[in-house]
Amino acid sequence: MKTKRENSETLKEVHNRVTKVSLLRDLSSSDDIVSQGDLNTEVTDLITDSRRVTPGSAFFAIPGQRANGNDYLDEAINRGAKTIVSCEDNNEIPSDVTTIKTANPRLSLAKFAKRHHGAPDKSLNIIGVTGTNGKTTVTSLTRHILERPGRPVGLIGTVRYHLGDREVPSFKTTPESSDIYPLLRSMLAAGCSEAVMEVSSHGIHQCRVAELEMEVAVFLNLTRDHLDYHGNMEKYFCEKRKIFNGQNGILPKVAVINADCPYGRRLMNELPPQVHILSFGESEDSTFRAKNISVTPNGSEFILDGPFGSTVVSSPLLGRYNVMNVLAAFTIVHALGVKVSEVVHKVTAFNGVDGRMEAVDRGQGYNVVVDYAHTPDALRNALSMLRECTTGKLHLVFGCGGDRDRGKRLEMTKVACAGADKVWATTDNPRTEPQGNIFKDMRKGMSKSSKVYFVDDRRRAINMALDAATTGDCVLIAGKGHEAFQEVQYTAIPFDDRLVAGELLSAKQLSL
Repeated sequence: MKTKRENSETLKEVHNRVTKVSLLRDLSSSDDIVSQGDLNTEVTDLITDSRRVTPGSAFFAIPGQRANGNDYLDEAINRGAKTIVSCEDNNEIPSDVTTIKTANPRLSLAKFAKRHHGAPDKSLNIIGVTGTNGKTTVTSLTRHILERPGRPVGLIGTVRYHLGDREVPSFKTTPESSDIYPLLRSMLAAGCSEAVMEVSSHGIHQCRVAELEMEVAVFLNLTRDHLDYHGNMEKYFCEKRKIFNGQNGILPKVAVINADCPYGRRLMNELPPQVHILSFGESEDSTFRAKNISVTPNGSEFILDGPFGSTVVSSPLLGRYNVMNVLAAFTIVHALGVKVSEVVHKVTAFNGVDGRMEAVDRGQGYNVVVDYAHTPDALRNALSMLRECTTGKLHLVFGCGGDRDRGKRLEMTKVACAGADKVWATTDNPRTEPQGNIFKDMRKGMSKSSKVYFVDDRRRAINMALDAATTGDCVLIAGKGHEAFQEVQYTAIPFDDRLVAGELLSAKQLSL
C-alpha cells in the first residue's frame, strides 16, 4: 500500500513547514477578519481554555453552550496570551496584545491550527468515520487490520488515542482542531502512515475537522441521537454530510457508505461525481456484501462477497449489527489499496473494544454484559443480539442522560420494554437535570404490561438486577460502557459499570 508520506515528503519537511511568525498575517487576510496590533507576533501555542494559556499563546475566545470564552479574556491575558481571536469587539484589551475579530473563531482556529502544526494531514492517509452507532468498533477494528510490524496506525476515538508509540486516554471523541493536529504530528513522528478517527456530528458542526484532508470518509448509519443539539434528523444528517460533499472544506477521495441505511442511500445520491463511492451491506448492489449470516453466542460467520470474489468470514464480535461493522472495516482497507483477501483472517484475533458487549465474569451462573448502547437503535440491537444467545430471561439496567434530547427517553423506554423481560431504569449522567424529571419522560414509553423498576441509585439498580438473575439468564448494563464516571452538576463522579458489577458479583460469590 502506497502512503502519502512515501510519495510526498519526510517528517523533517513537515516540521520545516511550521512557521510561527507569519501565521497571524495569513489568518488576517480573510475578508471577514478585522485585526489590530502587530501581526508578526510570534504564536507559541493555540488555546481555547484560558486556564491552559502560557506566555506567547494565542487565545481563541469561543462562545460555548456552558461558557463564553470572551468572559475569560482578562485571565488569558494575565497568563501571557499575546494574541486574542474573537467574534466580539474587545476595546479594552491592552495595546501590546494583538486582536483579531472573525465571524467564526472555531473555523479560524481550524485553519490556523493546520498551518501552525505543519499540515500533518497532508502526509497521512486519514480515515474519518461518522455515524450514530459503531464508530468506536469500526475505527478500532480498522486499525487492527491495517497495523503490521514496523508500521503502526494512529487512532483518535472515544476510548483512547493511539499515537503510534504510545496511547493516551481520550478526553473527547473528536478533539478540538488545536488538539487534533498535534496528535497527528505525534503519529507521524512515531512512524504512522495512516490515522483512523471518529468524527462526531458535534465535531463537524463546531469546525473541529474543518479543512482536514481525509483520504476516506465513512458513513455507518444515522438514527435518533443529539436532537437536543441539532434540532431534527434533517439537520443531523446535513452535518454528517459535510465531510463527504466538500462543505467541510475538502472533498474526500473515497466515500465508504452503508447501503442498507436509508440515509446512506440518500448520501450516495447527493455526492459530487469526483468522490469515488464504495458501499457495504446486505443489499445486492453493495461493493462488499454479507450473505448467509449466522449469529452465535461466540460471534458470527458469513460469506463475504467483494471485488476479489467470495470468502467465509468468522468474527468474534457478537450480534448481527457487528457484521455491518466488520463489512465497513473491510471496505475501508480496500479503499486504501489493501487486498482484503489477505487480511480477512485478522478479524478472528480482534479482542473487541472496551465497554462494547464486554462480559463481566466472576464465576456466576448467568451472563453479565456491559455495553455503551445509549440510543434507541443501539439498545435495540444489543437486546436483540443477547436475546438470540440467552436461554433464560433477559434483564436490563439503563438510563437516559440529563440536559439532552427529551424525546429520546420515551423511545429508549419503549425499546427497553419490548426487548427485555425485566427493566431497571436508573441514572445515566443526569448532569444538571433532576432525576425525577428524567424518569417522568421515560415513563411515557411504558406499556401497561411493562415491568420497569425506577431506582435513583445506579449501583443499587445493578445490584437488584443481579439479584434477580438465575442460571441461564443475562443482565445487560447499558448506556455507559467504557466510561468511568457519572456527570452530576458539572462534576465527574467516579463510577464504572464494569468495576461495580464485578465488585457486586464477587461479594455475592463470597456470601454463598
